[in-house]
Amino acid sequence: MPDRFQVTKADEDTVLDYQHDESASGKLLGDIHDDEVPDSGDIHRDEENQKSTIDPNLYLYDDDLATRPHISTFISSIANYENTIPAATDPDAKPAAPSARMGTLIGVFLPCIQNIFGVILFIRLTWVVGTAGAICGFLIVLTCCCVTMLTAISMSAIATNGVVPAGGSYFMISRSLGPEFGGAVGMLFYTGTTLAAAMYIVGAVEIVLTYMAPWASIFGDFTKDADAMYNNFRVYGTLLLIFMGLIVFVGVKFVNKFATVALACVILSIIAVYVGIFDNINGNEKLYMCVLGKRLLKDIPLENCTKDDSFLRDIYCPNNKCEEYYLNNNVTKVKGIKGLSSGVFYDNIFPSFLEKGQFISYGRNSVDIENVGGQSYNQIMADITTSFTLLIGIFFPSVTGIMAGSNRSGDLADAQKSIPIGTICAILTTSTVYLSSVMFFAGTVDNLLLRDKFGQSIGGKLVVANIAWPNQWVILIGSFLSTLGAGLQSLTGAPRLLQAIARDEIIPFLAPFAKSSSRGEPTRALLLTIVICQCGILLGNVDLLAPLLSMFFLMCYGFVNLACAVQTLLRTPNWRPRFKFYHWSLSLLGLTLCISVMIMTSWYFALIAMGMAIIIYKYIEYRGAEKEWGDGIRGMALTAARYSLLRLEEGPPHTKNWRPQILVLSKLNDNLLPKYRKIFSFATQLKAGKGLTICVSVIKGDHTKITNKAVDAKNTLRKYMTDEKVKGFCDVLVAQEIGEGLSSVIQTIGLGGMKPNTVIIGWPYSWRQEGRNSWKTFIQTVRTVAACHMALMVPKGINFYPESNHKVKIGGNIDIWWIVHDGGLLMLLPFLLKQHRTWRNCKLRIFTVAQIEDNSIQMKKDLKTFLYHLRIEADVEVVEMNNSDISAYTYERTLMMEQRNQMLRALGLNKKENSKVVQTIVDHHYDVTKTASKVRFADPTIEEIQNHDSQNDEKRNSIDSDGPENLDAPENLSNKDESTEKADDNIKSSVKPDEFNVRRMHTAIKLNEVIVEKSQDAQLVIMNLPGPPREVRAERESNYMEFLEVLTEGLEKVLMVRGGGREVITIYS
Repeated sequence: MPDRFQVTKADEDTVLDYQHDESASGKLLGDIHDDEVPDSGDIHRDEENQKSTIDPNLYLYDDDLATRPHISTFISSIANYENTIPAATDPDAKPAAPSARMGTLIGVFLPCIQNIFGVILFIRLTWVVGTAGAICGFLIVLTCCCVTMLTAISMSAIATNGVVPAGGSYFMISRSLGPEFGGAVGMLFYTGTTLAAAMYIVGAVEIVLTYMAPWASIFGDFTKDADAMYNNFRVYGTLLLIFMGLIVFVGVKFVNKFATVALACVILSIIAVYVGIFDNINGNEKLYMCVLGKRLLKDIPLENCTKDDSFLRDIYCPNNKCEEYYLNNNVTKVKGIKGLSSGVFYDNIFPSFLEKGQFISYGRNSVDIENVGGQSYNQIMADITTSFTLLIGIFFPSVTGIMAGSNRSGDLADAQKSIPIGTICAILTTSTVYLSSVMFFAGTVDNLLLRDKFGQSIGGKLVVANIAWPNQWVILIGSFLSTLGAGLQSLTGAPRLLQAIARDEIIPFLAPFAKSSSRGEPTRALLLTIVICQCGILLGNVDLLAPLLSMFFLMCYGFVNLACAVQTLLRTPNWRPRFKFYHWSLSLLGLTLCISVMIMTSWYFALIAMGMAIIIYKYIEYRGAEKEWGDGIRGMALTAARYSLLRLEEGPPHTKNWRPQILVLSKLNDNLLPKYRKIFSFATQLKAGKGLTICVSVIKGDHTKITNKAVDAKNTLRKYMTDEKVKGFCDVLVAQEIGEGLSSVIQTIGLGGMKPNTVIIGWPYSWRQEGRNSWKTFIQTVRTVAACHMALMVPKGINFYPESNHKVKIGGNIDIWWIVHDGGLLMLLPFLLKQHRTWRNCKLRIFTVAQIEDNSIQMKKDLKTFLYHLRIEADVEVVEMNNSDISAYTYERTLMMEQRNQMLRALGLNKKENSKVVQTIVDHHYDVTKTASKVRFADPTIEEIQNHDSQNDEKRNSIDSDGPENLDAPENLSNKDESTEKADDNIKSSVKPDEFNVRRMHTAIKLNEVIVEKSQDAQLVIMNLPGPPREVRAERESNYMEFLEVLTEGLEKVLMVRGGGREVITIYS
């Protein structure tokens, strides 16, 4: 190997030292600011020293390696990626050795089986089959299974699209649809899991009290009073919740080990049921029911099930007066379990939905099902009104639990392979069990016994338990233990899910629940979970809990399908699932099924779940921490924006759709702060929080050298916008010349149809002090705006404008001086301002000027008609201006203006000297009888003029002067040299006022007199902005600025407006 490619020991030591120094300083090359740029010689020496520390094969990338990791480091960080919710562990246990990675069977399939098979299978499935019939029961189970299967397909696609942390649907949806949707769904998932724990606890209590130990009732015989039964469930459920909560808090190790026992109980119980069905293929001779006519009876011993016995006669014939139905029908004994060979399946094909209070009987004859007499005697009645949709809601919790595999993704050897296979196989297995059970139950059990929810006709026995082999205790003990285990799993998982949501910091009020106890347990989250679970237990009825928690799970599954559909339709580059058997249509079908089942099952519970999701979504949007997870909603927004922009590009907007899309040109001071803060408030008031606003500042300089300053200025600009509640965007442009930068911004800002159509620029108050560069930039901007056919607004006296956050609404008038028609913008602007609460109490007054030959009465009438059609309420006044002679003051004011221009050109004085000269001329010519200005428009941010250095001695050819409104006249000019006095005298004697300037000055003075007389006390005066001179000459431009000063003299708040050359308001609908 050549010597130049060999790395010596010394080189290796140097590498280590370099890395140590870099980590100690904590600063990379990309972090060096402009003020920290070292000397070029030092940089060169540093580069030579550092090249020896870099791999010889990577010299070409030595600059990149300072700020970007080497590929080996990057791959190592990816390989060691881990981001999961910590599993429930025993804090007292010794640290275990690293667990072996689980496969598909142990890690996904069996946990899903355990979570899907629940209490509903044992205590409600037979009742669902009997009530809905074989066909509708099959459709109910199939619908629920289709929802979970379609959701599993969507979930598999999301779970295999990269590394999915633990957390179930919360993490998948939050990273796919954003923090707002993720937080809402996470809370729904948490609430559903907590209510599932309540349902399991109530189900476990029902199994014990109803079928195992009915003697334990503390509220009397619950077979005769449903309220007593539910009160028992509430009391015992509360005690069981406290006991289970203590187990979860103290012995997490026991919960994890008990899960295996519960899973074994579930599997053995299901096997026992299947064996029992085939064992009783010819029926069970030990199980009979007593039937009066077609009505099912309860609490009747079989030996007394005859009319010849006095037992029934004493019940139905009190006081020797027998009940009519008892007299007209016979009493028979019916076999409860008839077996598959009996053909009872045909009796169970059609549904038997009942209303609450109707008798359970064969057929739909009203004589048999209606309770005419009002007494039930020993006849079994329906305790709730049943329907196809209600039964879907009750059964749906039996198919939930499909997220168990994705929750364990961190423990799987190959999550992207195990999750789809394990979850889909578990759903296929459980769906097969449920669908076959519907058919087997319908073909084995009598219709009346299937509809006997609590087994009261057979002595309070569980129907499924009496089918099982070898006896009912296998099912009773197995179902109780499995239900208890499912409840413990829910109480263990729900607090950890809540803690994970709290740690994401997207819901601020959940912050206290992010903390763990000293033992590492989410104690606070567990306490909240127990409180919510207790609320569910107080409902006391599985039939009420099941539809409620179904809503929360259906919402979660719906959002999983939505997430997959959005990602698929957007075709984002990062959407590359390893699971290929998905399609956006399947996801949309799953979403549609979820919404349909929610509404069909219980519309009011659906509204509760949706309302909860909307409230959480809006709360996160309004108060939550900002998170950027590369979610699909951002991609959807980009797609929608692209589509909308292309649609807007099809043609210019109609006049009815025109609204000001504002470009605010904000000037920065030396500290890179906007000079006029209230220009942002004005933009907010004008938009009333709607439409597009773009704020831009231009900095003079070289972008490569002052990049950090531009970034700081942009951040400051954004902060000002946020403080003033300006909804829009901001940017900072660095240019060699301010004027050229502003011109580039105006021409290129915006995208497609969303380009701004209105520009707001501040008035250059210090145009006299700063000289030509100031007003040249202003006039150049006015010309550029006009050339781009954009509207222009120039607020003068901006610091007197009201702020947006003022609690006191201003009153008074907004006066519009409509001199020339420029598209109706002058009419539209005050209307838009009045939409904001700041200007809402102001009244509009519109003034227009009539010449001597105009009919002012007819003009006023026509203007009122025009405003009526525009639907704008305003007072109208027509001001008559006679063609008076040009006054001596006008000549004198014009002469003063021209003398100043010529004198400054001739003298070429520095800034301090020409300020004194100009002020002298102004004091000499200015008429003291002229109306004094109401406000001095001094630049609020201007600093006192400092003494200049030796460069001020150089002669200047540009005009640079101060005006009478900005500087006070010097008391003593005795130090003015004789050459200046001679120049002044010569110029005054030789200058004659230009007729062109005299006429314009006359117009400005006359209009100003009228406007001040009518609108001096107005809250805002809006007037037309005269167009800039067509000639690009310094004198013309300086005179233009003087005309505008004269026009607005004596007015506190003025808004000068110039339209963009198109109509922006119309009388048509």
